[in-house]
Amino acid sequence: MFSIQQLLSPASVAVIGASSDPKKTAGRPVAYLQKNGYAGHIYPVNPKLDEINGIQCYSSISALPQVPEVAIVLLGAERAHLAVKELSDLGVAAAIVLASGYSETGEKGVLRQAQLLEAAGKMRLLGPNTIGLVNLTHGIVLSASGALEMEDLKAGNIGVVSQSGGILGSLLSRATAKGIGLSKLISTSNEVDLELSDFIDYFVDDPSTQVVALYIEAIRHAEKFRAAALRAAGMGKPIVAFKVGKSEAGAQAAVSHTGAMAGSDRMYDALFKHTGVIRAQTFSDLLDISMSLASQKKLHGKRVAILTTTGGAGTLISDAIGVSGFETPPPDELTAQALRALQTGEEAVLDRNPIDVTLAGLRPDLLRGAIKILLQSPSYDALVIVVGSSSIAMPELMAGAIKDCLPLSDKPVLAYISPHAPQAAQLLTSYGVPAFAAAESIAASLLAMLHVDLWQSPMAMQRDFTPVDVLTGSGNLNEFQSKRLFEQFGIPGTREFVVTDAGQAASVAAKMKGSVVLKILSNAVLHKSEVGGVALGLDQHTVGLQLEQMRLEVQNKVGKAPEQFLVQEMVRGGTELMLGMYKDPLGTAILLGMGGVAAELLHDTSMRMLPLKGGLSSVEALEMVKELKTWPLLNGYRGKTLCDVDALVKAIVCFSEMVQCIHDQLLEAEINPLFVLPKGLGVLAADGVVVLS
Repeated sequence: MFSIQQLLSPASVAVIGASSDPKKTAGRPVAYLQKNGYAGHIYPVNPKLDEINGIQCYSSISALPQVPEVAIVLLGAERAHLAVKELSDLGVAAAIVLASGYSETGEKGVLRQAQLLEAAGKMRLLGPNTIGLVNLTHGIVLSASGALEMEDLKAGNIGVVSQSGGILGSLLSRATAKGIGLSKLISTSNEVDLELSDFIDYFVDDPSTQVVALYIEAIRHAEKFRAAALRAAGMGKPIVAFKVGKSEAGAQAAVSHTGAMAGSDRMYDALFKHTGVIRAQTFSDLLDISMSLASQKKLHGKRVAILTTTGGAGTLISDAIGVSGFETPPPDELTAQALRALQTGEEAVLDRNPIDVTLAGLRPDLLRGAIKILLQSPSYDALVIVVGSSSIAMPELMAGAIKDCLPLSDKPVLAYISPHAPQAAQLLTSYGVPAFAAAESIAASLLAMLHVDLWQSPMAMQRDFTPVDVLTGSGNLNEFQSKRLFEQFGIPGTREFVVTDAGQAASVAAKMKGSVVLKILSNAVLHKSEVGGVALGLDQHTVGLQLEQMRLEVQNKVGKAPEQFLVQEMVRGGTELMLGMYKDPLGTAILLGMGGVAAELLHDTSMRMLPLKGGLSSVEALEMVKELKTWPLLNGYRGKTLCDVDALVKAIVCFSEMVQCIHDQLLEAEINPLFVLPKGLGVLAADGVVVLS
């Protein structure tokens, strides 16, 4: 039975198409296996060579003395499938195919990739178009990445999976330069077989991996990813992901590289939020955030102490973390007294935050004392230490003092290296102190640590859900039908009546008392205002004439006169929102935003991925509401009447349950506007669209 453990730690490796020249791509795998002290059997295969660097070379796969556990295939795309078929027939567990020229190149490449998969049979495949994998935990290198020319590769507790081979080398080299230890690195690339989620699952059970870092171009199997990511979160192993393709150009480049279908970037945000994945906003943050989480320190609040030897750098940190919502309160009186007791003369300012210990770079005793006091202080949840220019000449001086204090507390301790001092940063990181060259990276890391502490599994927040039988029909539902469907799931609509002529409209308006809205009622026209099919502020005296005018105007624009109209009460005094659903290859999400066209103009929307069962929880729904820029308008902004947020939360939950209940039939569903009335008066769906398959 194959396991990924077998792929990452094989007892024997065949290298098909091996070269004796270590400068060539085909010569690197054997050279790197030897360089890193691989203790298993290496079987190079090349009919033109007798040996490679002292290792016997075999003329063919059939000539191998035993069945290898794993094979690296270095042949081109036109021949790789032949070797893969032979390896599979021999009983090899897994093969790593480095060749490019598959799905990333277009239609012919897609066919070639299918041929490769068929040739593999029951044998598992990594790639094609991969650079391979690196197991630093056990010193096993099955890769041709030039980054492996580096010395002093450090084993650690961060596992890396990249859908780009080149990025794998980039991350390995950057981590080495920063002193960050990695456990395993895998390039999945085209993912004809083994893919992102398989390795997430592996890392969940890998005792040497505590944090998983992902470089993602496109998720091919959303449900599989969701299950693996939720499992990782449940086991306390954070996932940090950098997803390329935020821009249209970036998305196209990612798709052309991997040959995969990508979901929208907003849906990736929703999927990551649902599964607890931390999204790195910059490429450098992928390693920086992972490094911080790998320290396994716990952040339980937003109060941060900044200990600095240079005032300007302290202000940089204070500003960067303040923008991200963190606080830098002054020390409490007992903490301030303890800090003042350290002070001699006038060289330090120890009773405010940032706490300036100007000469601490040259006085480790002063630094140790201040760190101990701040870690023990009830005023702070984390400590950021600014390392000044003394770190260039004497990096060990401050690094050693900081290291000595780490066992005193489980509070996070981070370092900001103010000068360009890579040696000091590397030293601190190797001591377990995440060290950064950018203040913004410290803010991103603190946010990630807080996220890990606060994140709740959506499964834990779900309430019981019982599907409801709904007679829905098919195709486009008109507004009246749509709102009756919403009402079945607990979302009330406006008071309204269906009419066919001016007389009925006037009669209904007279009964309703007050202003009314007149709309065409049509299963064919979903966007009524665009064809002149909506009129506001009418009464019993004006609604009939407006109906006749509307009938003519709509007929001129769409070629057919409407047969039915809707006379609806006109809602006043509420805040207009939009509540809808969005489907794409990653799944289905619920979307909340400002009502009308302003939502698209201001991008004031919030999304949550629909769980596999049931709807959103009330906790998730309230989070969505509070994420809106317009949340203050619902919450009494500048004396405005408080809106019925409880009713809005209930409506979001009910809408999500409706979407889940008729999910397979539902193509589109939207309430716009959804009026949120003053507190205690509820919500009203004033318009709606439903499209069924």
